[in-house]
Amino acid sequence: DAVVRSYLDHLAVERGVEANTLASYRRDLNRNLQFLDARKIRSIDAVDATVIGAFLAYLREGDAEHPPLLATSAARGVVAVRGLHRFALRDGLVAVDVSREVKPPAPPRRLPKAITTEEGERLLDAAGYARTPLSIRDRALLELLYATGARISEAVGLAVDDLDRSGDVAERSVLLTGKGGKQRRVPLGSYAARAVEAYLVQVRPELVAAGGGTPALFLNSRGGSLSRQSAWLVLRAAAERAGLAAGISPHTLRHSFATHLMDGGADVRVVQELLGHSS
Repeated sequence: DAVVRSYLDHLAVERGVEANTLASYRRDLNRNLQFLDARKIRSIDAVDATVIGAFLAYLREGDAEHPPLLATSAARGVVAVRGLHRFALRDGLVAVDVSREVKPPAPPRRLPKAITTEEGERLLDAAGYARTPLSIRDRALLELLYATGARISEAVGLAVDDLDRSGDVAERSVLLTGKGGKQRRVPLGSYAARAVEAYLVQVRPELVAAGGGTPALFLNSRGGSLSRQSAWLVLRAAAERAGLAAGISPHTLRHSFATHLMDGGADVRVVQELLGHSS
């Protein structure tokens, strides 16, 4: 109790912690005191990493009086306890900071929100609405991203030779190079294949003439390789025209590709391979 009071005074007076944050620390530390008291632990130097780990498990599991906490809330409680033990070490109350061995639980990663197929069509139509050379390129880029689940870095890193243009348009594929140089061949699908073919025939020769003859598939107006930042701007501009600007990112298209395949009955292992995921 005495150490907790001293620590809270330290936070309020020396650290100038805001009242709401201080109240959260007080609540979490008082719950920790109750947990220790129930186990007849009355001194901070009697606490070890196992006890702190048990407190974390207790927060996650809850009890008759307290509901289980989410990872983010439990992490806040562990952060408060770790701060208390660091304070005790600095004040010479303990010889070792045992709390360093206990890491707060990582919050779950939030998946991006998938757009609907109708929203995807609106986005692609918005990219190519002007029928200018660059808008034909933009539509080809977004069609490829949506049809293959490619990362934006994989798309802008494509060379013309990475496209397999042999055979029927519906059978065409692209060789994507992912993280660590790992390659995978992914079907383009007829919509993306036609959009890319239109760009290659109608637009890219003019862009190549303006530049130095780079083998990159997607080129900027000066004939150089399209950058990740420029590709991002292409997506954002199309999203704004389609009324989808909020929350749209290149990874949204990647997640939507996977979601729509799964909704259509694709096997999860197939989707994993198409995305280039190791797990």
